[in-house]
Amino acid sequence: MQASEVLRQRTLTAVLLAPAAILLILLAPTWLFALAIAGAVLAGLWEWSRLAGFRNHAGRSLLLALMAALCLGLWFWRGTPAGTVVIALGVIAWLLAPLWLRHPTRLAAPRAAHAWIKLGFVLPAMLPAWLALVVLHGDGRHAHVWTLLALMLVWAADTGAYFAGTRFGQHKLAPLISPGKTWEGVAGGVALAVLLAVVFGYALDLRGLDLLLLLGVVWVSTAFSIIGDLSESLLKRQAAVKDSGRMFPGHGGLLDRIDGVLAAAPVFVLLKLWLGL
Repeated sequence: MQASEVLRQRTLTAVLLAPAAILLILLAPTWLFALAIAGAVLAGLWEWSRLAGFRNHAGRSLLLALMAALCLGLWFWRGTPAGTVVIALGVIAWLLAPLWLRHPTRLAAPRAAHAWIKLGFVLPAMLPAWLALVVLHGDGRHAHVWTLLALMLVWAADTGAYFAGTRFGQHKLAPLISPGKTWEGVAGGVALAVLLAVVFGYALDLRGLDLLLLLGVVWVSTAFSIIGDLSESLLKRQAAVKDSGRMFPGHGGLLDRIDGVLAAAPVFVLLKLWLGL
């Protein structure tokens, strides 16, 4: 498929889906938002388990049931110290992901042990992200706007990276994992995410040091989103597929759309809580 056709499909899909997503974030009560995010996580889990090497539908369905039960249990832990620990564990899990990214041939062989290791990363990768977004969405004044920022910074980073990488990309970021990604794309993604943070910062009435702290939170969160994106890219490369699924024309599967969010959301929420923003 030509690049122009891919761009057309990506743009059309985004135009159709973005308004619905924004309305859900801004207008839905937290319990409904939590259900919607849980649905996205479960769909991503289904795709992840297939990429990891599992084909048995019954076993994968049991895994989805386990994830749903854990989400329900964590609902009652939201806003508690125990819930904060779960979110912190998610940050730690994604800090360990570069150990795999540094050796892209590790776990590549189609062995059962390798499949189980990849699957074992699912819970610490997905559950803390779900809980982080639910906590953020229900956290007092401007909570829905903060949630929109947490998600939009990942979308902005992806968009900025795509256009900057297409126009200026020369220096490969991780050629053995995702040959299309470049350092110029990273710079474009970070720049657009920071610009978005400035706009949201003024909308949230953050000035001076608070605004600088927000920019730092967004910068770190964007870096984590890149780790999430690269991790899913490596998972797909080892599975010898281009996309995690075919849910969204031009965008691939659900996991292709939430990989950056899975890594960015826990660190965004944890830093926001720690810094008192």
